Amino acid sequence: MRSLEQALQDHDILTLRVIGEWWELDLTGVDKNTAVTQLAETLAQVDMQRELLFLPPEEAEAINDLLAQEGRVPVAVLSRSHGDVRLMGPGRMEREEPWLDPVSATEALWYRGFVYRAFDETAEGVLEFYYLPNELLAGFPQQSPIFAAVDEPLLQPLPDPPDTWTPANIDAVDDLTALLALALRITQNREKTTGVNHFLLNPDPERRSLLLTLAGELSLVRKDKGLLRPTRAAIGWLKQARDAQLCSLGDAWSNSDWNDLCHTPGLRCEGDSWQNDPILARTALLDSLPRDSQWYKLSNLVETIKHTNPDFQRPDGNYDTWYIKDDAHDGYLAGFDAWDQVEGRLIHFLITHPLHWLGMIDIAHAENTQLSAFRLTDRALDWLNGKKPAVIEEHAPIIVESNGVIVVPINADRYSRFQVARISEAQAVEQGKPFYYQISPESLGEARDQGIKSERILSFLAKASGKPLPKSVHRAIERWDQLGVEGRLESVVVLRVRDEVIIDTLRKNPRTREYLGESLGALAVVIKPGKWEAFRAATVQLGLLLETNL
Repeated sequence: MRSLEQALQDHDILTLRVIGEWWELDLTGVDKNTAVTQLAETLAQVDMQRELLFLPPEEAEAINDLLAQEGRVPVAVLSRSHGDVRLMGPGRMEREEPWLDPVSATEALWYRGFVYRAFDETAEGVLEFYYLPNELLAGFPQQSPIFAAVDEPLLQPLPDPPDTWTPANIDAVDDLTALLALALRITQNREKTTGVNHFLLNPDPERRSLLLTLAGELSLVRKDKGLLRPTRAAIGWLKQARDAQLCSLGDAWSNSDWNDLCHTPGLRCEGDSWQNDPILARTALLDSLPRDSQWYKLSNLVETIKHTNPDFQRPDGNYDTWYIKDDAHDGYLAGFDAWDQVEGRLIHFLITHPLHWLGMIDIAHAENTQLSAFRLTDRALDWLNGKKPAVIEEHAPIIVESNGVIVVPINADRYSRFQVARISEAQAVEQGKPFYYQISPESLGEARDQGIKSERILSFLAKASGKPLPKSVHRAIERWDQLGVEGRLESVVVLRVRDEVIIDTLRKNPRTREYLGESLGALAVVIKPGKWEAFRAATVQLGLLLETNL
């Protein structure tokens, strides 16, 4: 990181003289540059391996931790394990003489001239480190000293698989297909923005948020006047096999800006003066996952990451700068003591939600409903190992029924379902059942607005179903194309009377005529939508009581 001379230049002359006394150098009366030169020459000759043998155990452990990280460790991280150095000016140093009674292993090494502190550029930005100068680091062999070894790996497979488990979801692609179709329909008809959950197999708002974010990052949708529209890239994605679609979503998630931490249940991220990089957490997790399909306890995975890479999302090791609240206690979670409540919860969430949603993880629950185990699917193993997913799969054809209902089997290709959604009305979905759509004048009108002609609709339906269309459907679409809407079904409130004079009187009266709509013969008239209660009140004032049967 830096040479001895560069490191020593950061010390004041009093600290240099204290280090010199340790190495039996009398630096009294010499200037700073001379002191730095003499100390650098002396320290460069130190046999560091020999010194390590005679250091107190806690100081040797601190040196070993530095060596394990190639000679530098973020200040907050080393301080957490081995204490900090009290930084003080010359006056206070002369009064307190901290080198005589160091408060930590780090401070003892500081006044021996072994450990130094400086800022350095990293992939995560500028961080402050404790470090060993180059000459001291070179005094150790490339292989780090033997560390206290863990008797056995923390992450070991379960001896027996769980009795029951929840298979990884593979329907994220089905729900994204629905969202792409809904985006297109909502763009064509803006008032159709409600009830989206009725068309999703999993209405979880967090999953919907993730899928829409990934769709944008994969360029499957674009924004148009505040609304989302599917792009040409979406067509290529819809035509892929399910495994290929899931792996593409997995790739997008691994590099996504979607912030898993701020979607983790029980945590609330506040303020905008700090930020976290969600990719760091995902990378650490994916690197820590086993590469087999055996079952593992999730708590063991959490403990493994805490033991081997606790600062995976905070490279500076500082646990006091993020404003995260615990919903259960409404208090901020700060300090390394809150690791399990923040980092631990995040790891749980990544396993049980994004990776489970995207078809990568099977999960098992204990009797108390707390997650107890997980395993990687074959799809996940191929994905982690860079193996390309299958590009071909068998698809079931759609079914066009004589009543204008289109049945899209679960194993139909997503492209056909998307095209069906462009020409018909989606019906509410149910887990384990096909997707249903209804051809209607409104849906055909919206298809026409998209430039889809009736001939093209008839051709698509015949091709996608693999058989001739029912004559009733073929005739209905052609008739609509030629004549437009020939009838309308609607719910209305109707007033029926015994004598046609009553309706004539009500139409002439200024209190009631504004409520009357279309006549249905001489003895019946439609009451305008939403006006029947006001109309009834007005008739009472005219001395006419109406029986209500609604």
